[in-house]
Amino acid sequence: MRKTFILITICLLFGAANIFAQSSDVGIKPNFAGGEVTSVVAGKIVLQTKDGAIDVALTDKTQYKRIPPENPILPAAVASSFEEIEVGDKLLVTGVVSEDKKSVPAKAVYLLSKSDIAQRNTKDQEKWRTRGISGQVKSVNPQTKEITVAVRGVASSSDVTVTPKDNAKLLRYAPDSINYNEAKASSFADIKNGDMIRAYGDKSADGSTVKAEEVVTGAFQTIAGTITAVNPEKNEITINNIQTKKDVTIVVGKNTVAKQFPAEMAQRMAMMQVMRASGAQPGQGGMKPPQSNQTDRQTQPPTQPAGQNRMGQGGGMRGGGSIDDMLDRFPNITISDLKVGDMVAVSSTKGGNLENVTAIKLLSGVEPFLKTPQFPQGGGRRGGGQGGQDSGFSIPGLDGIGFP
Repeated sequence: MRKTFILITICLLFGAANIFAQSSDVGIKPNFAGGEVTSVVAGKIVLQTKDGAIDVALTDKTQYKRIPPENPILPAAVASSFEEIEVGDKLLVTGVVSEDKKSVPAKAVYLLSKSDIAQRNTKDQEKWRTRGISGQVKSVNPQTKEITVAVRGVASSSDVTVTPKDNAKLLRYAPDSINYNEAKASSFADIKNGDMIRAYGDKSADGSTVKAEEVVTGAFQTIAGTITAVNPEKNEITINNIQTKKDVTIVVGKNTVAKQFPAEMAQRMAMMQVMRASGAQPGQGGMKPPQSNQTDRQTQPPTQPAGQNRMGQGGGMRGGGSIDDMLDRFPNITISDLKVGDMVAVSSTKGGNLENVTAIKLLSGVEPFLKTPQFPQGGGRRGGGQGGQDSGFSIPGLDGIGFP
């Protein structure tokens, strides 16, 4: 019986270690706890976990291990010390947690330092940026195991054929979750037309094919509307959906990418969409740029801190790149920058509750895209609407999964 209990505990610990290595917060369990360091003093560390704060009591028998970012598993941990632990680091602590879940005498402390986390994240993002592609699934061929992906650039789009390698890692975003670390193991059969996809691996010289080592997919929706309420305390806004005319509560989470679309660029790109949809060529007459009735505050991007990427004159970008690169250069905003009457658009995972969604991406300053004429023949004017329906609008930078 005791051996069975020990085996179960070991399995739970290693499962928690896997979660810890990815998301760094396993919460509080009977025999371990994991979270972020908020205080370090002699003999005690305070951890903030998803289940609340817990005091970690240290003794001269406590063992310290450091988990390397390049191989984040417990067996790969190396010797560490109390002196290496700083506020902001992530810890997985083993020991018998008190009944009130307020303290734990530490038998072993596994450290994932904030500098190691930053290093790992930088490497991961660079890997996805240089060896990866993102877009929307156009077709899936089960016989050849090929996925045709429509990849959008700032001014053009192209098709890329993605073929997962035999040992490729296939993941799918969990329902109502925007967290890559909560993505579940998936299979080729789960990939559907219309899914958003991000894959990385060996690209061909012309970029038309990718032999993928990892593929992440998900079903997403795009909605837009006018803000009717802002609740900074709950990090929520309410919009009136322009399609359904119903109110939708939008949760702006800690992982939400919130950006302001520069006014002049939005008008110019919306006009380009109209021209492409109608078959008109640049310079032809008969079409006026879409007008915005936003206030001066709305049409002027918020001031960015020094050192961040800035937009060039006239709303243009310095340098080229993908839609994701363009979005990265847009000014960041917070919920306090949003006001009742603003028009916003958001992307989210498709879930069962269409009245309350968590935003993956939120864009303000999108009125030019929502005010343009609708063309039934399309030309890129399609987006993932509520319940998979055609949204009737397409806003560059809003679709896509983003970097894991």
